[in-house]
Amino acid sequence: MVTKLDRTVSIAPMLDWTDRHDRYFLRLISSKALLYTEMVTTGAILFGDEARHLSFDPAEQPVALQLGGSNAADLAKCAAIGERYGYQEINLNVGCPSDRVQNGRFGACLMAEPNTVADCIKAMKDTTALPVTVKNRIGIDDLDSYQHLVDFIGTVTAAGCKTFIIHARKAWLTGLSPKENRTIPPLDYPRVYQLKKDFPDLEIIINGGITTLEEIDVHLDHVDGVMIGREAYQNPYFLAAIDNRYYELSDESPERQDIIQNMLPYIDREMKKGVPLKSITRHMLGLFQGRPGAKAWRRHISENAHLKDATPSVLKEAAAKIR
Repeated sequence: MVTKLDRTVSIAPMLDWTDRHDRYFLRLISSKALLYTEMVTTGAILFGDEARHLSFDPAEQPVALQLGGSNAADLAKCAAIGERYGYQEINLNVGCPSDRVQNGRFGACLMAEPNTVADCIKAMKDTTALPVTVKNRIGIDDLDSYQHLVDFIGTVTAAGCKTFIIHARKAWLTGLSPKENRTIPPLDYPRVYQLKKDFPDLEIIINGGITTLEEIDVHLDHVDGVMIGREAYQNPYFLAAIDNRYYELSDESPERQDIIQNMLPYIDREMKKGVPLKSITRHMLGLFQGRPGAKAWRRHISENAHLKDATPSVLKEAAAKIR
């Protein structure tokens, strides 16, 4: 059964960061924010270890699958597989500027091929009942006029896409690294606001450089939702106020120590399956960001979680240093 997703606040798909362990951890902080997988390429699903790339804990819900690819038939197959695994949305990456992604002819370079994107959206919508969405930039290289963005959105909308997640920076496909493309091109929030005015029937989600609740409040006056990226990873407890502030839940925000305690059974289960402790705890290093003892917390985990005989007690020991 497909339910309408609330995208008021979501957490961005971030390669090497938003894996299933990180999503489980973030879900303990916010029960409502929509979570996204890392980008998973169609090739990894169709020719690799499908279960390794797509399996997740039901506790992560609501969670969306982001796909990378440009072959409509392959994307359609992967969308159907994603639905079978229980994801609640299929998102197409039209924003990643890395050389590897460009060489595979997907990601941000597809902003130069709106008809290709439209064909992919239509193919996916024909094979799944899930919402199919697009995450894109405001432009690439010299294709950075507002009219180009409008034409791109219009073409893809005609294929059936009703939700666009807009990273409010252009991407330089040559000359800047993916890391530089997340910070150097200037943010242009007003351009995204204007898109919402020009396409009032579309759901427009804004992304890029958002780090405070006050900034979220400002954006929600102009668009339908806000996607948080690096701040949600580097300072995850930032999300603790989300449920009460934007979803009107009366429950008090979880305490950091309770979040740690609630992670322990999950860590124990995963380690019994052969998952190294460090693969999970690396996502938790920022839990005490900005608090006294945060450095000691990070250091103890970094120095001990990778050891061969490491157990979940590493987290308890690190937490004790906070007190």
